[in-house]
Amino acid sequence: MSPRRVMIVDDEKGIREALKQVLEYEEIEVQACASGHEAIRVYPEFKPHLVFLDVKMEGMDGLESLKRIRQLDAQAQVVMISGHGTIQTAVEATQLGAYDFLEKPLDTDRILLTLRNALQHVVLVNENVRLKQEVRAQYEIVGSSKAIRHVIGLIEKVGPTPARVLITGENGTGKELVARAIHALSLPPRASGPFVEVNCAAIPTELIESELFGHMKGSFTGAFADRAGKFELADGGTLFLDEIGDMSLSAQAKVLRALQEGVISRVGSGKALPVDVRVIAATNKNLAAEIEHGRFREDLLHRLNVIPIHVPPLRERRADVAQLITHFTAELTKEGLAAKEFETAAVERLTAHDWPGNVRELKNAVERLLILAAGPTVAAADVEKLVGKRDGGRGTGAAASGGDAGWLRAATFEEFKQSAERAFLLGKLQENDWNVSETARTLQMPRSNLYKKIERYGLSRGNEGGVS
Repeated sequence: MSPRRVMIVDDEKGIREALKQVLEYEEIEVQACASGHEAIRVYPEFKPHLVFLDVKMEGMDGLESLKRIRQLDAQAQVVMISGHGTIQTAVEATQLGAYDFLEKPLDTDRILLTLRNALQHVVLVNENVRLKQEVRAQYEIVGSSKAIRHVIGLIEKVGPTPARVLITGENGTGKELVARAIHALSLPPRASGPFVEVNCAAIPTELIESELFGHMKGSFTGAFADRAGKFELADGGTLFLDEIGDMSLSAQAKVLRALQEGVISRVGSGKALPVDVRVIAATNKNLAAEIEHGRFREDLLHRLNVIPIHVPPLRERRADVAQLITHFTAELTKEGLAAKEFETAAVERLTAHDWPGNVRELKNAVERLLILAAGPTVAAADVEKLVGKRDGGRGTGAAASGGDAGWLRAATFEEFKQSAERAFLLGKLQENDWNVSETARTLQMPRSNLYKKIERYGLSRGNEGGVS
């Protein structure tokens, strides 16, 4: 661990030496400065964890020095010290970003307590920065193909604006990554505000309004306490409405009102609550077709679709597959899997595959290959076992790997139907990353029926390589 560093800035030599003695006894590395100008000059090289800064100094006073230090380092931790402390000065220092305010004569116990608290705060700040960097890496958009560069270009243009965005694309293409990237590029302070996600397809219709807008105690059975909804939780930040095409018409009407008026009301309450929320929506459905069938409001589409962004499927950006494999391998290795290099032939085989489940399916495949490949590298043979031998661009992934020939070999029409149904269901399960509920919804089939067919045909992740 690097030594803790503290800077003392005071034009009184006696104060500097006394404070330095106390800090060095605590094994702190100390840099003493006699003026604000000296502190500004030394700060970038010394990089202190904490600064004790006198308010009243000749030349550049403490408040001006504080302002200049915060310009050099927005995370700087500064404790102001003064022999003529006033509430007004303390308030002004706090507004400029000071961590604390101490009055002279300085008390040793108070100094050490402030020192401990401030250094703990530095640790928390650094940990927060580290976690944010990890989150950004986790949600990084990987690729350099023309298709993905176009998406990134749109993100960079729309991010710093307040415009609403509608993201479209197949399941697993990375619509959430696009939404998070737009949020991160929003104008301050929204970028540092909350990012709240709602999966409209995963919430029962009768609960979606409560989930979005909150509810009051006793407003319905099970409402045992007042509860804030996602709109309130996202106030000052971004609300990501994923699978907006699955939202009920009644909830759509309330969302429309929130977008038009900037206010919401909890279920069971007539009180209007103002909210400042940037809404980003996403769907894998054709909303124009949903409007024609009376399942989606046209006026809501116009409100949401200020800037449309379409995320291309992986089969339309095959040039990115190699980069994604490298990215996922590094990510999974950090999580504890053994590092293995993908042979060129293996990468080529993965690139040729159609990936009906898109990037999400590719990540799962990379993880399985890292676990199941017997040798120190992942070979083409390992990939063949996973995705089958059929080339991409003509089939629909593992479900098609059995090929039409397998169906044509069927002895009876009933056998042909069963073989085709098995391949179809396997493909749809893969597209939805083996989410049975989502697959049943997509197929407009009762979930219990789908489970019966999965059991009947012996479908599982382990037999994705082909159909019998």
